[in-house]
Amino acid sequence: MSDFNYLKKGAIYLDAACQSLRPQSVINAMEEYYKEYNSCGERVKFDWGITTDEKVEDTRLKVLKYLKKSPRHYFVSFTLNTTYGINLILSQLNVKKAGIKHIVTSDIEHNSPFLATISCAAKNKLPRKVITRNDDGSINPNDIPDNSLVVVNCASNIDGRLLLNIKEVVKKVHKTGGFIIIDAAQAMAHNADILYGVEPDAICFSAHKMYAPSLGGIVIKKDFAKLIDTSFIGGGMVDDVNKEEYVLSKDNKEHLYTQFEAGLQAWAEIIGLSAAIDWLNNRSKEDRKNLEENEVKLWEFLNRSQKLHLVNKQPASTMSFYVDKKELGYDSHILGAALASEGIMARTGYFCVHYYLDHVKHYPPLVRFSLGYHTTASDINKVISILEKI
Repeated sequence: MSDFNYLKKGAIYLDAACQSLRPQSVINAMEEYYKEYNSCGERVKFDWGITTDEKVEDTRLKVLKYLKKSPRHYFVSFTLNTTYGINLILSQLNVKKAGIKHIVTSDIEHNSPFLATISCAAKNKLPRKVITRNDDGSINPNDIPDNSLVVVNCASNIDGRLLLNIKEVVKKVHKTGGFIIIDAAQAMAHNADILYGVEPDAICFSAHKMYAPSLGGIVIKKDFAKLIDTSFIGGGMVDDVNKEEYVLSKDNKEHLYTQFEAGLQAWAEIIGLSAAIDWLNNRSKEDRKNLEENEVKLWEFLNRSQKLHLVNKQPASTMSFYVDKKELGYDSHILGAALASEGIMARTGYFCVHYYLDHVKHYPPLVRFSLGYHTTASDINKVISILEKI
C-alpha cells in the first residue's frame, strides 16, 4: 500500500497490536502542525492557536462520529494511552456515591484493566471478581453481580477474540445498578463496529493502535462523569484560582473534556488522530478483503502446523502461538529473534496478559503476529516460508 512506502525493502512489521504503523497522511498532518501553526491550544488568541483549537475540537467530534456516539450524551478527553485513561477514571470514581458494591473484570484482560481493578478494589475495600471469558470472547451476564463496576475489553490483544455479546452484557450491568468501562484499545482499528449501538459508561482507547500517533482517549457518558471526584488537577482544568480554592472548567458544559486533561495536551498527536480516522474511514472493501485474506492464510498455516501451538480458535488480525522447548530445543523468544534476523518483526512473551497466559493457561512465552492494512500477501508468504525453514 502506497501509504506505507517509507518501509524499507524486506521489512515485515507484525506488531500492530502494540502500535500500528502510521500512514503517510498522518505523518503529513503532524508535520503540517509543527511547520505551519505550532501553538498551544486553548491559551492563545493569535491565528495559529485558533487553527489548533478548531482542529482539536474537530478531532473530538470525529471520535464520537467514528464510534456513532452522540455528543448529547458523551464527551471525549485525550490522555496518554488506554492504561492512563482507565486509571484516571477508577482512581477518581466515587464508588460510594455510585452505589458500587463489586469490582469485576475478566481473565483475558491486558494488565491495564487487570491491575487497575486490583488497585480500585483494594482502595475502596470492595470484593473483586475475575470472570472467565468463553472461547469466543463472550461473557455470561449471570456471572456479573448486581451493582458492579465492570472493566473489560471488547477485543483481546492475545487472539483478537471479541466480546460478541457486548450489548447483552452492557444491558445486564445497567439493569442491575452497575457501570461498565470498555477497553477498546484492540478494537478501534479493525473492529470499531462492535461498539455501534452500545452505550457503555466509558470507552478507553489508544490512538497508536489505530494508525494514529501515541495518544490515548476517553469517551465517557456525561452522567457517569458526574461521579468522578476530580483530584488529578493542573493547568488547563480551571477557570479561576484563589489561595485555597479553585473553579474547575468542567463546570462549564462547553469544557467537560477538561475533567481529564491536566496540563498542555499533545496537539500534534490529536491532529494526527484526526487524519488517522479520515484514513480509516476511507479504507475500501478491497482493503478489508485483503486484510482478511492475509489473516486466513496465516491462521490456516499456523493451525495445521504440528510444532506451532496456536492459541486462536479462528482467524483474526492478532494471532498468538507458542513452541515447545522440549520438543524443538528453543523457545518463543529464540524463534522471535530468528524471525527478526529475517526482517520479520513480531512480539514475544506474555503481551502484558501475565495472569491468563502464565498462571491460568500455564503457557510458555508466546509469539504474536498482529497484522494491519500495511500487511501484504507477499509478507505472509515470506513469514510462512521462513517458519517452514526454521
